[in-house]
Amino acid sequence: MIITTVSKKNAYGLPQALRTAQDAIHFPEVQDMLRRLSEYRLGVCMPHIHDEETGGFQPLPDTVMQVESGLEVSFQPSDEIVKKTEQFLPVAWFWRRGAATVAAGCEMVRQEGSGDTEPTVKHKMPKGN
Repeated sequence: MIITTVSKKNAYGLPQALRTAQDAIHFPEVQDMLRRLSEYRLGVCMPHIHDEETGGFQPLPDTVMQVESGLEVSFQPSDEIVKKTEQFLPVAWFWRRGAATVAAGCEMVRQEGSGDTEPTVKHKMPKGN
């Protein structure tokens, strides 16, 4: 299985919280959750951030979320991004403090529909594209 051969040998040096996440993907109950999520086109991720000086993996802080905009990823204060519901589409969630909480979002641009068609949203692309 690809999961076994990739994740187990690459988890060295991770903080314990992220090693726990890497180990958990092998548990039967997590595999069952993953199978059930796949029925809804959802998956499992390991929310994380990187140390700006070393590049080391760190758990994603409660106050930060991953943001993709113009095909670039940054980490921004959650409370600022979640208020911009027309601008950001949630794409990853945590279970925190008894509720689903957004962990990552993509910045979108809205294109108005014509006539009877609904507006569509697309990913914000780099300038010039």
